[in-house]
Amino acid sequence: MPQAERGPRVAEALRLVRLGGFDERYPRQLSGGQQQRVALARALAMEPKVLLLDEPLSNLDAKLRLEVRIEIRELQQKLGLTTIMVTHDQEEALTMADRLVVMERGQVRQIGTQRELYEQPADRFVAGFIGRSAFIEGQVRGQGRFRTAGGLDIACGAASAAGPATLALRPERIAVGTEAEGLPNRFSARIEHASYLGAQLDVQVALNEQDRMLLQIPNKVGLAEPHVGESITIGWAESAGLVYPQGA
Repeated sequence: MPQAERGPRVAEALRLVRLGGFDERYPRQLSGGQQQRVALARALAMEPKVLLLDEPLSNLDAKLRLEVRIEIRELQQKLGLTTIMVTHDQEEALTMADRLVVMERGQVRQIGTQRELYEQPADRFVAGFIGRSAFIEGQVRGQGRFRTAGGLDIACGAASAAGPATLALRPERIAVGTEAEGLPNRFSARIEHASYLGAQLDVQVALNEQDRMLLQIPNKVGLAEPHVGESITIGWAESAGLVYPQGA
């Protein structure tokens, strides 16, 4: 790069990442978030056609990760720059990408939008990697019928061919208490563990000796605190469950 271009290009790159006037500072004088912005400015100064980011937020604390990922996304959209980001953080992937590629051991498992991967995961790996899922082992016994290892008969809409399979359920799609009334899959379950997470409660329940699942219960006003050993009623719609043949 010609000497005459360096100063203006560096200044413009720093301006883009909101660090105008920071060009004389040393790394020790910058916060973690500012250091990440400097790294991004260095890449942008080269005016790349494609920007590759490899775990760019991994060394930041939770609050800074949220701030910087919003800034990176806004900058990418402003510049219209094709960006490939490698991350193991599914929340980063869901909030920052237009399209996602889920890989396992170097193999592509699914490509799609956030909604496609979350609501229609191609296989069990994707269902467990993007978001959280409760998995129940069992057998497909006919069109739309699934029998769990513990002997429960479940209506699951479209299903694979008869044989060993796994039923995947998103925890937030499982209704609890009176909200489970009228649902085709309705069972009594015993609370084994409950975690208070502020906006929600994560509750692990046992339907019998073999079948267990995780629930996510919104922390509404007046919600009774769940207790270990307590029995509750849970239920879900046929369309809430996705069935994957064994090995898929």
